[in-house]
Amino acid sequence: MANMQPLQIKTIAAYHQAMNLKKPEHPLISVIDFADIRTLLGVESISFTLDFYSIALKRNFDAKMKYGQQVYDFDGGMMTFVSPGQVLRFEMEKDKELNHSGWLLLVHPDFLWNTPLASNIKKYEYFSYAVNEALHLSEKEETSVTNIMQIIEQEYHSNIDQFSQSLIIAQLEVLLTYAERFYNRQFITRKITNHQTLTRFESILEEYFKDDTQLKNGLPTVAFLAGSLHLSPVYLSGLLKTLTGKSPQQHIHHHLIEKAKEELSNTGLSVSEIAYQLGFEHSQSFSKLFKTKTNLSPLEFRQSFN
Repeated sequence: MANMQPLQIKTIAAYHQAMNLKKPEHPLISVIDFADIRTLLGVESISFTLDFYSIALKRNFDAKMKYGQQVYDFDGGMMTFVSPGQVLRFEMEKDKELNHSGWLLLVHPDFLWNTPLASNIKKYEYFSYAVNEALHLSEKEETSVTNIMQIIEQEYHSNIDQFSQSLIIAQLEVLLTYAERFYNRQFITRKITNHQTLTRFESILEEYFKDDTQLKNGLPTVAFLAGSLHLSPVYLSGLLKTLTGKSPQQHIHHHLIEKAKEELSNTGLSVSEIAYQLGFEHSQSFSKLFKTKTNLSPLEFRQSFN
């Protein structure tokens, strides 16, 4: 079962049918009450992808959801944001009926055509998290999200006219902006978890050079470091910016310069040899970075110790 291809759900109508819901009132957008979803496609476990956006506010979710590596340690609601094509996996006990609550908003990309949100939705970083980080909400934040979803639902339940799409898009933009605010708040409120991540980040970077991995694979990349932490590069960048004010690349450069200073001051290796040991293909690139960060060339730095 674990090796089966994920089920692809192409339309919102197909999702409604799979979840034993009544037909959607609009083919391209739907707000679903989680209380109406009692089972997961009638099976104990399922992996699937959607061809549309999914924004969920979940409460009391008593099935196992493969959605990232963070522990869901908040008592309030949890939001998830899934882009078309991302894989979700759910597991639950046999014959168990779900007893969750909350709201699910499904938006097909076609609904966004000819609106600025068609391209702007990609700027909201939580849609590119590769399903790695859920958003935990306070009770007040839950209320804000619920109100917006219900306004969207009411709008497409009404008679569709020339203003309907614009009004729904406006509410969707408000929802996404609120989510962006909540994510930034989460970076701050989850200080213990975030600082543990920062410590692991520094450890992975240290081990990379300690094991001479750079000699085989070259300089460490942001993608490699993020993957080692089970985070996306976007999320790692946002986290480090919040905690340290520096990007992952700046952390990598700082680590490189400190290693280079050790080699320049404690060994007789040439600048080219040190550049190679640090993973640079060309010593000129190393020298340029070193001078940018220290205002000294590698040789000038070495001579300052004589």
